[in-house]
Amino acid sequence: MSSRSAVDVESGWDQFRRVRLHFHRYRTDTGVARKTGLALALAVLTGLAAQVRIPLPFTPVPITLQTFAVLLTGVLLGARWGGASQGLYAGLGVAGVPWFAGWSAGLGRLFGPTGGYVLGFVLAATLVGFLTDRYARAREPAGLLAVLFVANFAVVYGVGLPWLYGWLALVRGTSPTVAGVLELGLLPFVLGDLAKLLAAAGVGWVLSPGDEFDAPRTGVSARGDATRTSTEPDETER
Repeated sequence: MSSRSAVDVESGWDQFRRVRLHFHRYRTDTGVARKTGLALALAVLTGLAAQVRIPLPFTPVPITLQTFAVLLTGVLLGARWGGASQGLYAGLGVAGVPWFAGWSAGLGRLFGPTGGYVLGFVLAATLVGFLTDRYARAREPAGLLAVLFVANFAVVYGVGLPWLYGWLALVRGTSPTVAGVLELGLLPFVLGDLAKLLAAAGVGWVLSPGDEFDAPRTGVSARGDATRTSTEPDETER
């Protein structure tokens, strides 16, 4: 690569970093109406991802791309508005917007076998947003992957599996076992979830600012980036 090409690549990367940082500043500092618009846009993305759906004959829980969108929502919007985005997805779906899996909607879908996963999405996006906004290491590749792993397997499944257990017992009238619930609601999805985690971590890392997001806003950094007045995330992102 020639020196001119190397300079062009470096200049392009610096410009991308500035745009990326500007977006994260914007979604933190902008007004409620625009934050709501961003949250709605990510809710739409989640609804579209829900339509990439592979039904499995032995379980009422399908494979979808939702978790990819959910985890990315937390990275892009932070804790409060990432969680709000998934709250909009759940609430508008219950209200009649047909963007649950299979272009479905309604309260019955939320109280179905997959309702716990949808509620887990709200908590997962909130956790991801909280950690990635507060800790620079959580925005690095290994740290981000660890955060997404916990959000997916501990939070989403932590809500989804007990909900599925209750649905099988109360609605189906069966006597489910823990092993049986794991076979229906977790084990078939592990490999696919790991692939989605890797994809979300890769995209999230590219779109997340580095430690310059945590720099004090006391002026302009050596690279010309705006800086923060505090090392703490804004109150609106807690």
